Amino acid sequence: MGSKYSEIREKLNFVIDRKTTDDLAHLTHYLQNSKNGISKYYKPTAKAYLESIKRDLELDEKLNLRDLVPKEWDVPFPTPTRTKFKFIDLFAGIGGLRLAFQNNGGKSVFSSEWDPFAKKTYETNFGEVPFGDITQISESNIPDHDILVGGFPCQPFSIAGVSKKNSLGRQHGFLDKTQGTLFFDIARIIERKRPKAFMLENVKNLVSHDKGRTFKIINETLESLEYSVHAKVMDARNYVPQHRERIIIVGYDKKIYGGKEGFKFPEPKQIELSIGTILEPKVLEKYTLSDKLWTYLQDYKKKHQAKGNGFGFGLTNLNGVSRTLSARYYKDGAEILIPQGTENPRRLTPRECARLQGFPDNFQIPVSDNQGYKQFGNSVAVPLMQAIAKNVVKNL
Repeated sequence: MGSKYSEIREKLNFVIDRKTTDDLAHLTHYLQNSKNGISKYYKPTAKAYLESIKRDLELDEKLNLRDLVPKEWDVPFPTPTRTKFKFIDLFAGIGGLRLAFQNNGGKSVFSSEWDPFAKKTYETNFGEVPFGDITQISESNIPDHDILVGGFPCQPFSIAGVSKKNSLGRQHGFLDKTQGTLFFDIARIIERKRPKAFMLENVKNLVSHDKGRTFKIINETLESLEYSVHAKVMDARNYVPQHRERIIIVGYDKKIYGGKEGFKFPEPKQIELSIGTILEPKVLEKYTLSDKLWTYLQDYKKKHQAKGNGFGFGLTNLNGVSRTLSARYYKDGAEILIPQGTENPRRLTPRECARLQGFPDNFQIPVSDNQGYKQFGNSVAVPLMQAIAKNVVKNL
């Protein structure tokens, strides 16, 4: 078999789309962990999958999993040769948090992401297909790990009478309040696997959602699991040229550290950043707004200004930082428009969006522009997350 990951991917005809099952996740997770005890979590399904495709792909009947383990991981961001700790990547998106922890010496031993387009980008860059819907994965099938990492979506929390049990959970105590939300899945995994630490990321509005009750439940849930909790809203503008506030929640196992881990969030760098530094010198004409769209955006802004609010497009000062990049950027690019003199303004290119989030230029974008916009809008500012991850790891 081929000695490179790319050759194995081609030989086994990896296709990552809406029809992709967790079989590929088992196989690629096995390849990433073939030489450690974690392989036992993935080997049975990976082996069965290999046997099932041999005939269709005309593979040698004697081919086994060991033959597939690549000698060279020719992907942009392979796992470091020497690692200091193990982590899992939940609600992984395109891997922004994985980059942050991998760059601090970590090895991901499990990843999960439901969106097929994000899975494709993740696999292209890391050589691993994330598992699908975390609500359908038992915590007993997740390897032991030192740090749990997740940028979980925030759904409304219901405190009152939750009668329907989660198919994989247990309805008792603190978990009773978070049933039916994706945070519940983080809680049940923490309860079962007892990582030394965790780091969670969410939008700033999580703090004020439902008059603060949502965040109160999250905090109480994590403390009920006997973890000390540190939380702070941080702005990425000190790390990338973008105003992007996020709530970061870090926790340490009290049974190990006794609440004396001494964790502190990093002090923001006092530097002036400008969006002009991340722009490409030449971009295609398609990124310039049409006359029709530009007229619509100007009229829309005037209408709302007359009502006394600030809704409307954002024409960016190239010597300053931009507004927050959102997942809706693909629709019209209105929140971050780049001025072009007498021409209509343009939207950012997907590569510029990647740079705005602090992704290195060798990060591959194997999807359409629209999907790229969604993916980077949903992702994290990598340099900020990496700075926080450094402090999380320091206290292990």
